[in-house]
Amino acid sequence: MAKLLRVENLTAHLGAAQLLFDIDFEANAGEVTVLVGRNGAGKSTIMKSIMGLIDGARGVVEFDGRNVMGATPHDIARLGIGYVPEERRIFTDLTVAENLEVGRQPARANVADAPRWSVDRVCQLFPKLAEMLDRPAGHMSGGEQQMLTIARTLMGNPRVILLDEPSEGLAPIVVQRIAETVRELKREGLCVILSEQNLHFARAVADRAVVIERGMVRFAGSFAALEADERIRSAYLTA
Repeated sequence: MAKLLRVENLTAHLGAAQLLFDIDFEANAGEVTVLVGRNGAGKSTIMKSIMGLIDGARGVVEFDGRNVMGATPHDIARLGIGYVPEERRIFTDLTVAENLEVGRQPARANVADAPRWSVDRVCQLFPKLAEMLDRPAGHMSGGEQQMLTIARTLMGNPRVILLDEPSEGLAPIVVQRIAETVRELKREGLCVILSEQNLHFARAVADRAVVIERGMVRFAGSFAALEADERIRSAYLTA
């Protein structure tokens, strides 16, 4: 597997408070790496730091051999890192089709090996969206909005996609659909990094795991090795 993202000595501060402490991990193309830990452990802060959204972040975030630490979120997205925030941030007054078009990026030479996503392709991934293209996004359910947010991010043709708590607050049938989507993105060769509080969703999709607790890495390795480590699971994770 080709290494696409490397995080090294990542720290983050909010004022005088330190939020992250020397975070190190790597993520590969065609694999799902899950950041697991209880609420408030620092998972979302890691994702926001990777995307350039934390002013007090320092360290190395290397994407395809290039250190993007210090780049603007816009430039990071254009390079090929997509971000699906926990808050979704859809444009409620725009239609589903218009939301998708907002996410469209022009072709870029450095993502020639990334899947080329179109409205038709994301609607194949999420057939429900095809029925709603003319509907205002504010009239969608929470699960539908989550599908739209992922689809909109894919319209940027990312090579790495960050999913922040994608299963949070969703009905079980929608969570199953999101898990199937994550597995499909993996088959497409994307590098998928997701944050998750609960092991059940992570277990369904993950190849590798990074356990975060109080802004520190407590474990990094294969998900199978995490499953076998009862001490780590009981100390830092929600069952």
